[in-house]
Amino acid sequence: MAKVLILDQAKSIRNTLRERLEFEGFTTAVAERSEVSENVCARHGYDAIVAAGACGEVARLGIPYIIITPQGSIDGAIMALKSGAEDYLTTPVDMNRLLGSLRRITSEEEHPTEKPVPIKVRRHATSTGQIIGNSPAIQHVRELIERIAPSNARVLITGENGTGKELVARFLHQCSQRAAAPFVEVNCAAIPSELIESELFGHERGAFTSAIKQRKGKFEQANGGTLFMDEIGDMSLSAQAKVLRALQENKISRVGSDKDVEVDVRVVAATNKNILQEISKGNFREDLYHRLSVIPIKVPPLRERSSDIPLLVEYFISQSVAEHHIATKSVDDDAMTILKSMPWSGNIRELRNVVERLMILSGERITRRDVEMYCQ
Repeated sequence: MAKVLILDQAKSIRNTLRERLEFEGFTTAVAERSEVSENVCARHGYDAIVAAGACGEVARLGIPYIIITPQGSIDGAIMALKSGAEDYLTTPVDMNRLLGSLRRITSEEEHPTEKPVPIKVRRHATSTGQIIGNSPAIQHVRELIERIAPSNARVLITGENGTGKELVARFLHQCSQRAAAPFVEVNCAAIPSELIESELFGHERGAFTSAIKQRKGKFEQANGGTLFMDEIGDMSLSAQAKVLRALQENKISRVGSDKDVEVDVRVVAATNKNILQEISKGNFREDLYHRLSVIPIKVPPLRERSSDIPLLVEYFISQSVAEHHIATKSVDDDAMTILKSMPWSGNIRELRNVVERLMILSGERITRRDVEMYCQ
């Protein structure tokens, strides 16, 4: 199992990350920066490093690393990517993204030359249960995914924030013939415009001042698999032009290189914006929209599938039990009635947070009073 070194001055953050990563099957070690050197890393055989703050000394350790920077720190993000970091995250840490990056990094380390092997389409894979619900709206989404998964058609997923667009993209990948190959995610809204080209297409050593080594971009990392471009509606027009060329020619060119690299990538994009309105405003290229939206999938908001809330609550309760090591709790019928009637402007993400809050703050069971006190 991959071994991850966690570097952070704050003991509480180190312990939180360690607990979650070990729960997900990683072997971990924690340390402060002053305790780490190249010899120490070589002796312990770390496969990846998760580090908070400055990245200069971490880059010199010669191990793939992920940097965590304070929220809104654009300078930190720029320095992380230019120094050669595999990914950067902001606090509070998105654990799903961190886990995905670590799995990609450690998989590449363990199998550096291994070719992805196509597998048969899994029309009823166990992952189906992760798109939870029996409502007609969510059944339609699930059936649509299973119908289009065997093809290589590009997909545009739309829906409000928190509806589970990333989950839909992952399920689409898992049901496809590319399931054994990488699933690579990029949040187009989180990358500064001056870094988007390097992030997507990579760069050569010496392409700019801080390019100390060659770095593959997201398109190359996803070769043979699926590239999930989240928040595509927030991408700059200049970046849109470069992505359009990559989709038209199935080729990319790293920053600082005059050579084209062929890529075999299925692109799945997602946005919470009305792209047709963005096109009319001049914020999004119509030709790129038509390239991306071969198959559109609209993920319904939670208020349109309230019958799924009991199943979702049960699922999030089991997650809280595992993450916080607390006893499972039942939900009173009148408490569930209130939960089903709430507007849920934050959709699934909001429901997950509410259930976690109730699990921590309520007594032996979750009552109507608990819901009224802590959730409204």
